[in-house]
Amino acid sequence: MTSSIEARFERLDGLRRAALEGGGPERLAAQHARGKLTARERVELLLDPGSFEELDAFVTHRCIDFGMSEKKVLGDGVITGHGTVHGRRVFVFSQDFTVFGGSLSGAYAKKICKVMDLALKVGAPVIGLNDSGGARIQEGVESLGGYADIFLRNTLASGVVPQISAILGPCAGGAVYSPAITDFVAMVEDTSYMYVTGPSVVKTVTHEEVSHEDLGGPWVHARTSGVAHFVRPDDAACLALVRDLLAYLPQNNAEDPPRRACEDPADRADAALDRLVPADPTRPYDMLDVVRHVVDDGAFLEVAQHHAQNMVVGFARLGGRPVGIVGNQPNHLSGVLDIKASIKAARFVRFCDCFNIPLVTFVDVPGFLPGTDQEFGGIIKHGAKLLYAYCEATVPKLTVITRKAYGGAYDVMASKHIRGDLNYAWPSAEIAVMGAKGAVEIIFRGEIARAKDREAEAARLTRDYEDKFCNPYEAAALGYLDAVIYPRETRARLIGGLSMLETKRDRNPPKKHGNIPL
Repeated sequence: MTSSIEARFERLDGLRRAALEGGGPERLAAQHARGKLTARERVELLLDPGSFEELDAFVTHRCIDFGMSEKKVLGDGVITGHGTVHGRRVFVFSQDFTVFGGSLSGAYAKKICKVMDLALKVGAPVIGLNDSGGARIQEGVESLGGYADIFLRNTLASGVVPQISAILGPCAGGAVYSPAITDFVAMVEDTSYMYVTGPSVVKTVTHEEVSHEDLGGPWVHARTSGVAHFVRPDDAACLALVRDLLAYLPQNNAEDPPRRACEDPADRADAALDRLVPADPTRPYDMLDVVRHVVDDGAFLEVAQHHAQNMVVGFARLGGRPVGIVGNQPNHLSGVLDIKASIKAARFVRFCDCFNIPLVTFVDVPGFLPGTDQEFGGIIKHGAKLLYAYCEATVPKLTVITRKAYGGAYDVMASKHIRGDLNYAWPSAEIAVMGAKGAVEIIFRGEIARAKDREAEAARLTRDYEDKFCNPYEAAALGYLDAVIYPRETRARLIGGLSMLETKRDRNPPKKHGNIPL
């Protein structure tokens, strides 16, 4: 009996060792030669040491065609399970390129679906580490069905648990839609790419010659398409980024984001803020300087840093509480709202609202970008996405107008009229339908035309308009601002406001869901 038990234990040990081997030593070495970590190394780097508990390590595919019955590898090309990050539970799947090129089979898809189902049941984030050649061709429609099973779970989990995708190798064809549904996508320089159709298909259909990198490399998606929110130089840096990001996020939509002890004084008054906005309203400045002077320890995790740079979004802490930061960037296109900036900010606002993360909005916006490209491209509906997102959001919303807030863009950027909870302005704020020069040219066109010295008359009328409207006091008199504050008071006001709003209760009318202008 004893020998029988020992034999069974030996068999288990043998299977466990085999499951750890992936595609074998040669393929593991080839993975390292490409500058990539193995699937297991990635899991170990992502999770707290010793916390990983693997599931379905002995699963194999069911395909018998094309000689596949003779080619079975334990785990079937994806490692799944759960562990902790910063001591909090997460579920993870890590695609193994050394096994069938990481291609997805029916059994492989079921493994991923199992951890996603568990994540929904227990209310914990899902992290996908993607490195796959796509659907396993030998399985035909079963692999396609497996992708759809994953897409469904991505959709059902959206807004319930955070979902993060790290693209650490190829991700092509149908595989790209799972990361696209998730909340954040991170890519790695030189080794990762994403596209629906590869260079060879593009050449056949459109006769364009394009490389993998130029078609779907990380910088294409970080700068142009906006698909990638983060780019890091290697696998280790990318996984460290995922860990940093998780520190700002709650486990699920029923929890608040995690707080941490803060030694940065809540009443810290930073005099540098008083001098940050230039006296000349046409001169740019960096909104990131404003953010870093205000938030805890100057720490700001910017999201989509290289895309739509006229809008800044990201995570920070105020008094130890995580907050989502949205701000116009005067350093780029004067902080104007255009199609890409509107979509970028709307997506971020909706994420924060899903997961109970308060929103802090810094406003310096001259309006929406004019032009045929914008109008033909749908700036009306895309700008409305940001308006919709702010209107719909029920988390605490705090707004600081640092300089310009003109036209409809004033309304859109978390104004009091769309349920802003606390709206502040610096003395440098200008809240008006448009800039003084343009307003005067419209309102006083006749007077200027009849004047003997048209330039002098226009200048006088412009000064009068500026005195009346190009300041925050008209809005404050109407109650559209809660206070006009010294810039150095901003941190204390925001932290105090967050504390007051901690028990905020707000809800939208009962509905299945709204119809955001997509």
